[in-house]
Amino acid sequence: MRAEHVLIVQRRLPHYRVPFFARLRDRLAADGVQLQLAVGQATPQEAMKRDAGELDWAQSAPCRYLLGNRLCWQQLGPALAQADRVIVTQENKLLNNLALLGGPRRRRVALWGHGTNLQARPGLGSRAAQVFKTQMSRRADWWFAYTELSAGLFRDMGIPAQRLTVINNAVDTHALRQQVLAFRQLPAAALRREAGLPEGPLAVFIGSLYTDKRLDLLLDAAAQLRAELPGFQLAIAGAGPLMAPLQAQTARQPWVHWLGPVLAQRKARLLATADVMLNPGLVGLGILDAFAAGLPLITTDCGVHSPEIAYLQPGVNGLMCAPQATALAQTALQLWREPLLAQRLRVGSEAAAEHYGLDQMVERFTAGVLQWRHDRPLGGPS
Repeated sequence: MRAEHVLIVQRRLPHYRVPFFARLRDRLAADGVQLQLAVGQATPQEAMKRDAGELDWAQSAPCRYLLGNRLCWQQLGPALAQADRVIVTQENKLLNNLALLGGPRRRRVALWGHGTNLQARPGLGSRAAQVFKTQMSRRADWWFAYTELSAGLFRDMGIPAQRLTVINNAVDTHALRQQVLAFRQLPAAALRREAGLPEGPLAVFIGSLYTDKRLDLLLDAAAQLRAELPGFQLAIAGAGPLMAPLQAQTARQPWVHWLGPVLAQRKARLLATADVMLNPGLVGLGILDAFAAGLPLITTDCGVHSPEIAYLQPGVNGLMCAPQATALAQTALQLWREPLLAQRLRVGSEAAAEHYGLDQMVERFTAGVLQWRHDRPLGGPS
């Protein structure tokens, strides 16, 4: 008997998704489901991140970008030929979704997404885009929500809860956590020297350097922390379009350390020696780095967070404050002035690392695929 084929379509494959798809393929095979993966390629701007991943069993589905990369058409014909069910991402720019969801269907279709564009700017265009996204989303047969935040947005669209799987989006941080724990066995002073950082209270930022990260708030708050906390240091790890101007802005502030992208052991060493992770702007999967290191995350109510902000429990594994530099600085100061609070948040962060992991995401996604298998064949929500 032929195994059922489930096709997942990805416009591009970032390296952090490779372990997920590899494990998901094996997990689904154990239940008689063969996973196919169709992968396109990034836009030129996305390619600058140098974060592409590879899987030798993935099928090529080349992308054709239109209107300045605002629309995308993928060549899915060969990949669709064997697919019994298809999972696509919930993006308005994907023209293939119109073909798969817009008319009569030969196969069942599920959506995997945020629920809405959480970084959309107010305006008529954003409202129209959301109306279109809602109408198309309602035509799917099943929904895979990134987090509970996304699930709430889907339910607000009228999506039935019984056709909704919350996957708790994650990446593999097991190795990172083990490396952090190993580094913490070393003398703190030696660890700082190896990381190229002086001693003193240390906050770290790890992520891409672009506007939504609110690096202006980060630097203003850091200046206030430096004034109130002797020896305070800020380490910024990452790359992006704002790196050069911000480096110039802080050229006379030797306590701000620009490290560039950090991976593997460099990231682990940095996290092992830090006291707190500061990210005043958009928080996404980076929150899992904080959890892996047992560090409190401090962010602001900036209004542009990704779905993973749902993992933050203020007062339990991190803190959230108003999107102002003074509020950010004063919130961070609590961690050095109130040791019991800092310890409670570290314990909560370590506990969160056990809850939001890649293995759990694979199990949740598998459960959704299997539940969907037994649902009625076509037609979207009742």
